Amino acid sequence: MTSFFIKTFGCRVNQVESQAILEQFLRSGYFPAPSFETADICLLNTCSVTHQADKDVEKLIRQILRRNPHARLVLTGCYAATHQDHIRAVFPRAQIIGKYDLGKELFQTKDICWTVSGHEGHSRAFIKIQDGCDNFCSYCLVPYARREKRSKPLQDVLQELRTLSQKGFLEIVLTGINIGNYRCPQTGADLAALCTAIAPLPGIWRVRFSSIELPTVTDGIIEAMHRFPARFCNYFHLPLQSGCDKILKEMNRHYTTQTYQHRVEQLRTAVSGIGIFADVIAGYPTETEEDFQTTYQFIKQLHLSGLHVFSYSPRPGTPAAALPQLPTEEIKHRADKLRVLDQQLRADFAASLVGTEQTLFMEERQGLPQGITANFQNVFTDRTAHGLVRAKITRNEGNKCFGQIIL
Repeated sequence: MTSFFIKTFGCRVNQVESQAILEQFLRSGYFPAPSFETADICLLNTCSVTHQADKDVEKLIRQILRRNPHARLVLTGCYAATHQDHIRAVFPRAQIIGKYDLGKELFQTKDICWTVSGHEGHSRAFIKIQDGCDNFCSYCLVPYARREKRSKPLQDVLQELRTLSQKGFLEIVLTGINIGNYRCPQTGADLAALCTAIAPLPGIWRVRFSSIELPTVTDGIIEAMHRFPARFCNYFHLPLQSGCDKILKEMNRHYTTQTYQHRVEQLRTAVSGIGIFADVIAGYPTETEEDFQTTYQFIKQLHLSGLHVFSYSPRPGTPAAALPQLPTEEIKHRADKLRVLDQQLRADFAASLVGTEQTLFMEERQGLPQGITANFQNVFTDRTAHGLVRAKITRNEGNKCFGQIIL
């Protein structure tokens, strides 16, 4: 029998893709190796979102080539797609296979459809409903690695949800490169229509959206969240990247701060208690100190629930990489300031929940029992419980909440 090892780098999309690959390996008669050092096939599902991501991938490649020189080394994912010439020159033994060629190259099947029946090592499950992006934001490599937009048929998504919920997964995340671009290839149904189809499925479980781009947030999606609060988490991760209109335009983002703020206000009106989190990039090459202060003040007055802060990292081949770069110390200074703001926003959000009752998805972690609310607040509880439970939030300490289970 042939053994395999899979290492996943990067985003949730890569994680769910690796789960699908794992299941295909098992269906094909392979067995998992305990480490890359003993595997016959080493498959790296790579990421290239930052320079550090590239370094992490290359470090493991070197370790595998040195410590398991006879393994078949397969690279897939964004780093593999965007660094092919470099890989062939520096790591000639590595085999580059595109995501949609893995079925043919590894398993002699037509395609891997990215359907999963579980999620190894996770208490929540993930369903990839969409792939691809052609926005070409000036700093981003993703369109060069995943330009072709694809969506999973609506009926396949529904069946996957039934399977996962029947297996006991009580929180299921819909993920993709930009899930707001979902379009069923058979019916043309968009994400709002998919939500309407999901809502009446049987069972007590909930759905969380992964990151979704602002221009794709339709009134229909908001209406579905409003109509079916027990099914859809009152949570959005809405990438911002900059709170300065000049920088948004230079980033080739397709909205203004005014449209972003309007959507946030609309979401808060329609979806009770919603948590809204955002990505933001510190130190874009043309960002002046004044631009940064504009971003900082915009985020502060918008009272978001929290931030995911990225220090700008030039991605070779993107328009932004050709610009004069800011000093590393200045980028770090701005990122640090945003991270302090993030902690304050999260503390304010936690404080706003004190005295409320929330449904927690209890998670298996070491230490105090804890769960996560639908609006994405972690809560330490007074006793151990399992599944979805009701709890009253009694206090917060900074960005941490504490609560008592009541049901």
